[in-house]
Amino acid sequence: MLSVLFPTRHRRARREMLRLGAIGSLPIGILPRVGNAQAPAQKGREASPRSVVMVFLFGGPSQVDLWDMKPQAPAEIRGEFRPISTSAPGVEICEHLPLLAGQMHHLGLVRSMRHQMPVHGPACSEIYTGRPYPLPPTTDQARREDWPSLASLVTRYGDETRGLPPAVVLPWYSQFMGQSARIAGQTGGRMGEEYDPFLLPADLQQGRFDTQELRLASLSEVQRLERRRQLLARLQDQQASAREIRGRGSATERSWLQHHSTAARLLSEGHLGTALDLDQERPETVVRYGPSVFARSLLAARRLIEAGVPLITVNWYDDSFHDKVSPHWDQHNHLATSLKDRLLPVFDRAFSGFIEDLAARDLLQNTMVAVAGEFGRTPRIGQFTQNAMTEMSGRDHWPHAFTVLLAGGGIRGGQVYGSTDHQGGQVRDNPVSPADLTATLLNHLQVDSSQEYWDPIQAERQQLSIGSVIPLERA
Repeated sequence: MLSVLFPTRHRRARREMLRLGAIGSLPIGILPRVGNAQAPAQKGREASPRSVVMVFLFGGPSQVDLWDMKPQAPAEIRGEFRPISTSAPGVEICEHLPLLAGQMHHLGLVRSMRHQMPVHGPACSEIYTGRPYPLPPTTDQARREDWPSLASLVTRYGDETRGLPPAVVLPWYSQFMGQSARIAGQTGGRMGEEYDPFLLPADLQQGRFDTQELRLASLSEVQRLERRRQLLARLQDQQASAREIRGRGSATERSWLQHHSTAARLLSEGHLGTALDLDQERPETVVRYGPSVFARSLLAARRLIEAGVPLITVNWYDDSFHDKVSPHWDQHNHLATSLKDRLLPVFDRAFSGFIEDLAARDLLQNTMVAVAGEFGRTPRIGQFTQNAMTEMSGRDHWPHAFTVLLAGGGIRGGQVYGSTDHQGGQVRDNPVSPADLTATLLNHLQVDSSQEYWDPIQAERQQLSIGSVIPLERA
């Protein structure tokens, strides 16, 4: 029942609960009292909760073919696609995104994103964490030395919510076929695994979430959970003097308390299970988003916003996971065909439906949406730079200039920030880093990015973000 609360792809719920501090795993003398934790005072906060949705397009979409087109460039640069007008005057995007073009008055394009990492895993880490990759770029997999993800920062420093986790991931952790570990940058890293975000996995064939994992099925289960809570409270009462001597308690104890309290509230109140029950949606809404795993994840994200979850990460997934050359948005060959026939129809329908839905429900003002891949693609088709698998029909990895989409959070829709040169390969003005994107998202959630945590790897204190808020025009 608790397997979805912890960051594993397989159901190891009871073992994970013990690892994170159930009754049997801590000496009674250091058991924290359940229910003593107080949510931090929310001075000056708005009545309506704020949310961020981070949509991650794993593989790296082509800026030149989608959002930063160069129709006057030679064919080997501009590609096969043509730009079309949008609902934002003067802003053009790819012809194969007609539905999104109709929502562009809600969106801003940041065309001047850049960093220096051309390798997938480390580049993913830079977007997920907002910091340069701290290790040699020889692995794609998460390590203890990773910087903490944005989701982990929000898990630790964001506001507590009523029976809900501060940060969740849908419908999977980004991962390459054949690898046993998550792509780098998606965990608590050097800040500690206790701050990993909550993974809410879906069936990757149909995109269905197992809501029964998040609910107590009967009154008897509710009563049994309450009896266990009361037993724990009595055991803690017996150790009151030990707690007084120990004072506030260790970080491990406090982390245990956080996980225990959150898990108990999730099960007893059932808000998360209700939010993920997409069968409650009107059929026409489900049809608008589409049937894909990505679409159902975005629909679940909208429901999680309404439930009050501060940060939702939606990781792209499609059936090309099994393609060893060009999985997901990593188009090393047959770029035009893959985009127009497989990727763009799904993205266009689902993401435009998501933005339209948020706007119709008046959720955009307090919700900021960001769409990013780990990098862009080479300006020239067939240009070999990092991956020898690239064919004359594809584009290679290119971190030096790419585009991020932003919507909501008070940002004026229809604006373009930054620009690239005539090939779309180098930033021409207003450069933006992954750190700046992280600072912008934390700022929307009213999390002070100048706060510091202890970094045991470098034995020094680190700020949550080293970036600056992107100076976009406000609505």
